[in-house]
Amino acid sequence: MSFDERILNGMGVMTAIVDSGSFAGAAERLDMSQSGVSRSVARLEARLGIRLFDRTTRTVTLTDEGRRFYAQVVPLLDGLEDAASAAAGGASAVRGRLRVNVDPFFSKIVLSPCIGQFIERYPELDVDLFTRDALGDMVADGFDLAVRFGVPRPSTLIARKLLDTRIVTAASPAYLKKRGRPLKPADLEREPHQCIHYRDPETGRPFVWEFHRPRKKLVIAARGRLMVNDVSTMHGACLAGHGIAQIMALGTQPLFDSGKLVDLFPDWPDERFPLYALYPSRRLPSAKVRAFLDFIVGITGATLKDVPWY
Repeated sequence: MSFDERILNGMGVMTAIVDSGSFAGAAERLDMSQSGVSRSVARLEARLGIRLFDRTTRTVTLTDEGRRFYAQVVPLLDGLEDAASAAAGGASAVRGRLRVNVDPFFSKIVLSPCIGQFIERYPELDVDLFTRDALGDMVADGFDLAVRFGVPRPSTLIARKLLDTRIVTAASPAYLKKRGRPLKPADLEREPHQCIHYRDPETGRPFVWEFHRPRKKLVIAARGRLMVNDVSTMHGACLAGHGIAQIMALGTQPLFDSGKLVDLFPDWPDERFPLYALYPSRRLPSAKVRAFLDFIVGITGATLKDVPWY
């Protein structure tokens, strides 16, 4: 099969469908009729000999073959865009639309106060930020980059660690007055203590309660009947005195400085939770992905300098 203009045009239509989430959205973005979008996809499918999309009256999703093809198409189109921008002068290389999957807590604490700087730096770039509990399928969902807490699961994605933040076992003074202060981690397995469990968005199961210090790791079965999947809810319940929580030190130091929360086990200081930037595997990320990655590396470094304890 020879490569021709029809394949290139079809690839552009395909990416517009993935980016917008529908044939109608792609038609509007490309200034085409919806029937024209459908014909372009049908021609591309016929040329490739595969079905690219599963279509219902409500949703459009990539097939397995379409997902694999899309993963190969995106870097090619980004490379063409970068080459054209560079030939035109280079200054406008960072342009187009950038779709980023972001952890909600990171977005609230670190990214949202700084994102305006990035927008102003690249006036030809439109940025779509999606705050989601889980990573999902980056390729099928059309994301260029993700910023997520936790060790990445094995995949073809490129992962770059941005930071590690300390995990602190915390309680409010009201909780300690009511139930007493645990003297050791194992006390959390027994009455009268109540712990707040946090659901891992990737597995659906609660995170295991771990405690680390040099050359020692302790895992306990923390006692508690409340499970949450939102950091703000966990913080609120802990501050209200309902239970003990394991929280990230990133962005929470003022709660300890003010005495609203107490670090229960400062002699177990070494558990860490990582933050990663993730992007699809390719020889060279597009200019817009490289620009955002550099920006995230910069603000996470600056954030850590401003956090006395992390």
